[in-house]
Amino acid sequence: NLDGIPQQSQIERVTGDIRDPEAVAKACRGVEVVFHQGALGSVPKSVELPVESDSSNVGGTVTVLDCARHAGVKRVLFAASSAAYGETEELPKRETIHPQPLSPYAVSKLAGEMYGKVFADLYGVETLSLRYFNVFGPAQTPDGAYAAAIPRFLDRALSGRPIEIYGDGEQTRDFCFVKNTVSANLLGANTSKRLTGQVANIAGARRIALNELVREIGRVLAPELGDKKVEVVHAEPRAGDIRHSLGDISVARDLLGYEPSVKWEDGIAPTARYLAILRKDGLTAASHVMAALWNQSK
Repeated sequence: NLDGIPQQSQIERVTGDIRDPEAVAKACRGVEVVFHQGALGSVPKSVELPVESDSSNVGGTVTVLDCARHAGVKRVLFAASSAAYGETEELPKRETIHPQPLSPYAVSKLAGEMYGKVFADLYGVETLSLRYFNVFGPAQTPDGAYAAAIPRFLDRALSGRPIEIYGDGEQTRDFCFVKNTVSANLLGANTSKRLTGQVANIAGARRIALNELVREIGRVLAPELGDKKVEVVHAEPRAGDIRHSLGDISVARDLLGYEPSVKWEDGIAPTARYLAILRKDGLTAASHVMAALWNQSK
């Protein structure tokens, strides 16, 4: 995904496992800010493989935080998750709500937030946990049983296969285009405010039913699909999935000045374009498209 970026001389790639202290220490050397995005990022996979999920998401996070403090890193931004809220009835979800995680993945992300707070209090490493709400966009894989909804739906529609929805499709999600999420991370990296283990929702601040999402996908893909209709099949609901989600972004707005600049419906077309080129010409060509899309949106 980095191949399309023109500033290749400014990129150092360190390949390793976030549970490996040696590899993480190498990545932290001479660094001021760490964006900790590494995880097994799937609710259903964590239900299937709870030990592996805990090892990567909890053990890996502690390793990142510990290597960061020993390397003198000033600030660590952690990719937390709205999954921590679970099936709390209150909408929108606010950071003051008592978490009710429904999956090992959600528990692991909540543990990461707590470790961030402890490292800030004990060791003085500035930390901030950004609770992502259903991030999507170019470069997100559509393949496999654990793929996220939007790339999976788009890929199936583009290939003429029916879109599979787990449940009745009336469950709602707060989809957040990746540009908004990146913006939040950069705001967190550059803020002059001291970060002390706070938690902030990063969302689009609107909720959409999956059935509505499918209708929008059909509208966006109409020129490519012609007379073909987007078909839908319904499967049994998945264990660990929540029914409704909507993020309150007041904390992120006050702390970071965060505002979502791209609506979810405006993110469908660039994501579809990336996936279409990925299917036709492969990853290298698609990564160049992604870089071009990003530069155009600045």
